[in-house]
Amino acid sequence: WPLTWGDDDALYGAYGDGRGFDPPVPQKLSMGLVRITGGPADFRGENIRSPTFEQTGDGPRGRKASGMLMAGGVLYAAVRNAGNSVLAASRDRGLSWTWADWKFAAGFGCPTFLNFGRNYAGARDEYVYLYSHDSDSAYEPADRMVLARAPKGDLLRREAWEFFAGFDSGGRPSWSRDAARRAAVFSSPGRCYRSGVSYAAPLRRYLWVQVLPGGDTRYAGGLAVFDAPEPWGPWTTACWAEKWDAGPGETASLPPRWMSPDGRTVHLVFSGDDAFCVRRATLTVAGP
Repeated sequence: WPLTWGDDDALYGAYGDGRGFDPPVPQKLSMGLVRITGGPADFRGENIRSPTFEQTGDGPRGRKASGMLMAGGVLYAAVRNAGNSVLAASRDRGLSWTWADWKFAAGFGCPTFLNFGRNYAGARDEYVYLYSHDSDSAYEPADRMVLARAPKGDLLRREAWEFFAGFDSGGRPSWSRDAARRAAVFSSPGRCYRSGVSYAAPLRRYLWVQVLPGGDTRYAGGLAVFDAPEPWGPWTTACWAEKWDAGPGETASLPPRWMSPDGRTVHLVFSGDDAFCVRRATLTVAGP
């Protein structure tokens, strides 16, 4: 359930290997689109039908959205299982889609967008940021996470993208248009997998939710949350549960739409038990 905060104040998201919200779509889809209104305790979900977005095929045989973003009134999807991943854009809130004519073919097997506020309000700068574990497959863990960026409004053009390539001598992030020069933005040997990244504006912190690989995470597994002052870190551990008390699902994230005004109450959205799941969390903030 990757989600993003739309220009109409709704959440837009995608599901995989399912039939969406009730009333369900007639055919099980590998990738379908939804619109969600209301708050975390009283949300209402509706399915958006789009022939140019929907896909079929279970598991790795079908394309699936791993990231969603609305910026400048355009809805974007980062789609995995596409050898490696591909981007698509919609200018009518998901009814019709244009697909990029190129793919991320080195790493970026399960990309997800960094989400800010409504329609990308409050963004750090004029760039859009995209994270993934550094694997060609969405089903194989990696030793590190990688990061790419492109100017907002130019996401479907390959030449617009540049890759995080480490830090210069002054500690500033370096960027390269050569994907082979991509560097780790986060490292955890054998533990980097699917994730969701968002910005908690009241706290001025980036929150990165990572599902810990191992077994069928739909029903059991681990979950971690990391935080940082910048999109490239440094990342510190806010929460680590090697065995969470529920299945963390395929992916999980903390949508800014459902954060409290002070940023200390957040809501985790995850796909535990193959369902749309929401759990409230309270953040304890260090320092004054």
